[in-house]
Amino acid sequence: MQFTSIAFFLFFIAVFGLYWLVCKKNLKLQNILLLVSSYIFYGFWDWRFMALLAGSSAVTYYLGLKIGESQGRAKKIYINSGLILAIGTLFYFKYFGFFVESFAELFSIQNKLTLHIILPLGISFYTFRMVSYFLDIKNNKLKPEKDALALFNYIAFFPSMTSGPIDKGGLLLPQLKKERVFTAEAGADAARQILYGAFKKLVVANSITLITQNIFQNYEHLSGSTVALGAVLFLFELYADFSGYSDMAVGFARLLGFKITKNFAFPLFAQNIAEYWRKWHISLTSWLTEYVFTPLVIQFRDHGKRGLIAAIILNFVLIGAWHGPRFTFVLFGLLHGLYYIPLIVKDKLNKKKKIVGNFPTIKEMGNMVLTMLMVCFALVLFAAPDLKSALGMYGRIFSFSLFTIPQFIKIKILGLIGIVILIDWINKDQEHGLDIKRFRPLLRRAFYVFLIFIIMYYGVFSNGSYIYEQF
Repeated sequence: MQFTSIAFFLFFIAVFGLYWLVCKKNLKLQNILLLVSSYIFYGFWDWRFMALLAGSSAVTYYLGLKIGESQGRAKKIYINSGLILAIGTLFYFKYFGFFVESFAELFSIQNKLTLHIILPLGISFYTFRMVSYFLDIKNNKLKPEKDALALFNYIAFFPSMTSGPIDKGGLLLPQLKKERVFTAEAGADAARQILYGAFKKLVVANSITLITQNIFQNYEHLSGSTVALGAVLFLFELYADFSGYSDMAVGFARLLGFKITKNFAFPLFAQNIAEYWRKWHISLTSWLTEYVFTPLVIQFRDHGKRGLIAAIILNFVLIGAWHGPRFTFVLFGLLHGLYYIPLIVKDKLNKKKKIVGNFPTIKEMGNMVLTMLMVCFALVLFAAPDLKSALGMYGRIFSFSLFTIPQFIKIKILGLIGIVILIDWINKDQEHGLDIKRFRPLLRRAFYVFLIFIIMYYGVFSNGSYIYEQF
C-alpha cells in the first residue's frame, strides 16, 4: 500500500476521520487506533512479518521494564540483550544469507548452504529505532518506557515505517503521551508537503526511472556519455524518490499531530561533500554520528587528523553496508569517506557558508556542480548490482565515447528536473520545498493547480514502489 496509491488514500482518509472525529481528545483511543492502523498498513505488505514486528516490540518493552528495575551488572545485561536482539534480527534477515552464500562460493560448496531469506519491509528502520532506544537508556538520555502502547507505536509508526525517517525515542515517545492538536494552518502546510512529495515521486522519479533502468541494464552497448548521463539522472531520480517519500511521511505524520525528523535539507545545493551529508538522509547520518562516529572520534582522539579520517571512513563504510549486503554498497560508503580527506587536511570539515541572495556566485555554483559530480561518480556503485557491473560502467564512462553526444536526452525530463531545482532554490531557506505560505493566496492556489495538473498529465503511476523500501 504505497503512499501514492488509491488504497492508501482511502486508508488514510478513514484513519484521519476516526482519529480526529471519533477519538478526539481521548489520547488512549487515538494511540490504539494509531497502532491498529500501523499494523494494518504493515500487514498490507506482508502479513507474515507482523508477528516479527509485534514480537520485537514486546521483547523491547519487556527488556526496557527490566532495565528500569535493575542496577549495575544486571542492568547492563538487559541493555546488551536488547542491543543483541535488535542488531541480531537485522543481521539475520538482511546479511546472514549473504555471508552464507559468500562462504559457500569461497569454498566451492554447491548450494547446500545457500539460503533464501525474505527481507521484512522496513526492518532496517524499525530495528534502528530499537537500537537507539536501548542506547539512549544506556547513555541516560531516555528512561525505560512503561507505556506499552506508546512504545509499540514508536516502533511501528506507519508514516515512517517503510523508509524512515529513523526517529529517536526522545522525539517521538513524548508526542505519543501528550494530547495532539490539529490546526487548519498546520494541516494546510502538511498537505502542501504531501503534494510536493507526490509530484517528485510520481512525475520526476518515476519518469527518470524509465531511462536509468534502460541505461544501467544495457551499459555495455552504450556510449560513455550515455552511461555518465545515467549516473547524473540517477542522482535526481534518487533525490526525487527518497525526498518525495520523506516529504509525504512528514506530511502524513503532521496531519496526525506529530512532528517527525526532517530527512532532507536541499542537498542539491551543498557546497562540499560534508555539507551534502548534513543535508541528505539526515535521520540516518545523525543516528550514525551520535552512536558510531562520535564514540569513534573519542576513541581515536589521540591520533589527530588520522584518527578523524579513520572514524569518518569507518562511519561511511557502515552507511554503505546499512543499505544492503553488497560489496558495491560498502565501496560506495568507502568512497564517500575518502572524499572527506581533503576537507580534514585543510581544516574545512565543519566550515559552513550559507548561500545568500537570489543567485549563487560563480564559486558557489562551481562548488555545487563539483559536489554533485562527486556524488554521481559514487552512485555508479550504488546503482550497480555487483562489482563487475560497476567496473564495466566506469570503463564505459572513461572511454573515448565519453566525448560523444549521449542518447536518451529528453526535454521533458530536463524540464521536470529544472522545476524541482527551481522550487527547491526558491524555498531553500524554508522548512520544506513547498513551504510557500509567505506568497499571496492567489499565487499559491495557482501553483497547487499547476502541480496537480502536472501530476495528472505527466505522472507515471505504474511504478509505486520507493527505492529505499528495499533497504
